[in-house]
Amino acid sequence: MTHLDALEHRSVHILREAYANFRQLCMLWSIGKDSTVLLWLARKAFFGHVPFPLVHIDTSYKIPEMIAYRDRLVAEWGLNLVYGQHQEALAAGRTFPLGAVDRLTCCGLLKTEALARTLSGEGARFRFNHATGAYERDPNTEAYTGVIVGARADEEGSRSKERYFSPRSTRNQWDVGEQPPEFWQQYKTEFAPGTHVRIHPLLDWTELNIWQYIAQESIPVVSLYFDQGQGTRYRSLGCAPCTAPIASTARTVEDIVGELETGALAHVAERSGRAQDAADGGGLESLRRGGYM
Repeated sequence: MTHLDALEHRSVHILREAYANFRQLCMLWSIGKDSTVLLWLARKAFFGHVPFPLVHIDTSYKIPEMIAYRDRLVAEWGLNLVYGQHQEALAAGRTFPLGAVDRLTCCGLLKTEALARTLSGEGARFRFNHATGAYERDPNTEAYTGVIVGARADEEGSRSKERYFSPRSTRNQWDVGEQPPEFWQQYKTEFAPGTHVRIHPLLDWTELNIWQYIAQESIPVVSLYFDQGQGTRYRSLGCAPCTAPIASTARTVEDIVGELETGALAHVAERSGRAQDAADGGGLESLRRGGYM
């Protein structure tokens, strides 16, 4: 068994544990490389079918290629996708850079609060209708209390404090000191009623592992990850006003694996192009404590 095999087996095991223990279960899909690998693993875990809805938080500021890619895979793979949106904040213009708010306030509204409202069923949710090929208002207001997320411990500091099964409050707030111990692949899956739980099947994967697995499995990813001839590419994807590409001439998955294996990007943080990280003091600790993805 290779190291990738071992990572895959553990992730599949955690996905099946989550499905067996949480009735109101969903999986966040940001359209990025990590959550797309997670989606691929979910299809493997359940023999080509994903038995829970995918939830995407649409800030309305995503790079257009991301949304086109999302909708293509939803249609091709027959996915049950729900997207949520903080329509009140968007209508009031409380966004960066157009509104009179800073980046962290914008993230708090369009991502953190939008996620909490989407998971609770209080906010606007839209579901893809495969019969019509369009998104329609979702009449289902059932709350999702088990949330599968593609977070990796090596991506940034606050994620290294997570557990595979990480409890949140009823409003998705994260108390770092209340994380249960996880020894010998024994996971706590029973929590008090009303507790929200984030499930992290990719916690032990590294950025290199993710790209090696994408290469091994031929997983389709957004073209933004590759140099299109300008000598730049995106390493981490987010909202267009707050995400910048890095200098790189990698045009294929193999090129990216080579960059990571040789340490060509060792001096560049993976999320260096994400401006909200810098606004939060170089990490995401305060945003994540409040319920950020």
